[in-house]
Amino acid sequence: MKASVHKTYGPPEVMELREVEKPIPKDDEVLIKVHATTATSGDCKVRRADPFVVRFFWGLKTPRVGILGSELSGEVAATGKDISLFEKGDLVFAGTGTSLGANAEFIRLKEGGAIALKPVNMTFEEAASVPFGATTSLFFLRDKGHIREGQTVLINGASGAVGTYAVQLAKYFGAEVTAVCSTKNIELVKSLGADQAIDYTKEDFTKNGKSYDLILDTVGNKSFSSCKSSLKEKGIYLAPVAGLPQFARMMSTSVGDGKKLKGGLAPMRKEDLLFLKGLIEAGKIKSVIGRSYSLDQMAAAHRYVETGHKRGSVVITVTPPD
Repeated sequence: MKASVHKTYGPPEVMELREVEKPIPKDDEVLIKVHATTATSGDCKVRRADPFVVRFFWGLKTPRVGILGSELSGEVAATGKDISLFEKGDLVFAGTGTSLGANAEFIRLKEGGAIALKPVNMTFEEAASVPFGATTSLFFLRDKGHIREGQTVLINGASGAVGTYAVQLAKYFGAEVTAVCSTKNIELVKSLGADQAIDYTKEDFTKNGKSYDLILDTVGNKSFSSCKSSLKEKGIYLAPVAGLPQFARMMSTSVGDGKKLKGGLAPMRKEDLLFLKGLIEAGKIKSVIGRSYSLDQMAAAHRYVETGHKRGSVVITVTPPD
């Protein structure tokens, strides 16, 4: 099978389209023919081993996992003998978590993992962007932020892969949403449900005197200390892209004025995919696809992601459906 492979850490050009061995599913696994996957900011961090801590998880000198990609949609091609939830031909979407491996024509996943039947009202490309962007938003808003109806929520980076889902989910949970993005994406975030939009090229939300119950920073270009004045009493700053300085800061935010910083790695879980599938099929949330590439254009896709100005998700078409 074909896969986008990187044998060394480095710039986008280290990725090459290669022939690799097709996986064989174990008894408790399904083999999925991948129709679409994505290129994410997380993939880029692993590829270039930046921050350095990446190497402790994916290989100190060279990558242990040579195939990136944490989310996909496709068709079940084969099943192990112990599989009961899926059968050959099922259309699914899935997340691989830290195992990665989705940037390939086939992947094997455990039945009990983050895999579910694809939403009926989504294309493969649209469904492929859900397991990372939507589950990250759900985890931080619902599980870390304990979002409640009537709260005020600011989303920094509201037009990106995580941000576009975060706007919609925050509205679903009944919050008043302020979206921060560039001039060209103001109308997009408003169409997704944002009550107010701040153009970061014209206004700094940390200096406008307004405060919020939750701040979800999907970009990581603001520090917790710079955002504290923008948090209400007992407000929470949510940092999906928290680095070592932010994690250190978390240790000292549980006391004092009550304002907290919360970060971490969002898990990919079957129950979350099923929850999101229900919202998608009910028309409550949708995907935003900024650009699409083919598998042999992975380097170009990564270069675009690393501009820091992508709109929605960057989708990779792997094997078009028959």
